[in-house]
Amino acid sequence: MPALMIYGATGYTGRMAAEHAAAAGLDLVLGGRDHTRLKALAHELGANHRTFDLDNDDAIDTALSDIAVVLNCAGPFMRTATPLMEAAIRTHTHYLDVAAELDSYQLAEELDSTARDAGVMLLPGSGGSVAMLGCLAGHAAQRVNDPQHVHIALHVAGSMSRGSAISAAQNLTTDCLQRLDGQLVARDPDDSRTFDFGCGPTACSATTLPDLVTIWRATAIPHIETFVYVSGDAFPQGDLATLPEGPSAEQRTANRYHAAVEVTGADGTVARSVLDTVNGYTFTPLAAAEAARRVLRGDHRPGFHTPAALFGTSFADTIADTRITDL
Repeated sequence: MPALMIYGATGYTGRMAAEHAAAAGLDLVLGGRDHTRLKALAHELGANHRTFDLDNDDAIDTALSDIAVVLNCAGPFMRTATPLMEAAIRTHTHYLDVAAELDSYQLAEELDSTARDAGVMLLPGSGGSVAMLGCLAGHAAQRVNDPQHVHIALHVAGSMSRGSAISAAQNLTTDCLQRLDGQLVARDPDDSRTFDFGCGPTACSATTLPDLVTIWRATAIPHIETFVYVSGDAFPQGDLATLPEGPSAEQRTANRYHAAVEVTGADGTVARSVLDTVNGYTFTPLAAAEAARRVLRGDHRPGFHTPAALFGTSFADTIADTRITDL
């Protein structure tokens, strides 16, 4: 059986992804820097483990030499995506991650042709909001002729994990961007737009999401704007190192995520759809483990791809009790 490595397996999201992968019966290898924690988790899950840093290319190549798929759950991804993506190409290992930072997706674009030549797939965002929003946008785009505009918003509810908060703080994109005529250009950060997630109109703020890259790549729709609405304490203040590792199961259950999209066709027809799903920290490890399972069974193509384009726009519907509803 081909093997899956989860790098960053002892982190908050990585551990849950590892638990789901083990429950699915995958041949699992845990990777990371902390030997003691890796060994304990590997014993718990009945998995193998390998300890290595990402500052030594030879060590990474050795660790990945017999691995079919690597799932990177170790943030900040600005530090881990480059060495792992490049090593994956060198070792002919398909690469997945759960990054939420734009840089990881632009890196995958830059490495696309090299990965294609090596027969390696790059699938950043295999779980998380990229999978959610990509499926939602792709679904709505099928309802209009010649889609030209996408306006999409994510409702982030509940608290953020310690790792995500630190990663977000270190990867904060200073430019507010949109895709206009197929190009990423600056926009007014004070822009807002009203979306209805199912509980009435809600004002959402303009933000730079990686979906500016992934939706464009999957659909070639030339005009894309991304927005966010934050409820609860999703973006904490103060000393981030003192935060809990992540929201509890009860907190995740109490704070579901939502998304809304408007897709406009060339004739002015507008399709609106909404997505209702479990909390992002529940969705992400489930979706990433399922994506890894599908890639291991042969569902892959060389180069940079997105979950919605690779698995179809119904992929999100297969995760927990996610529902897409047309308005």
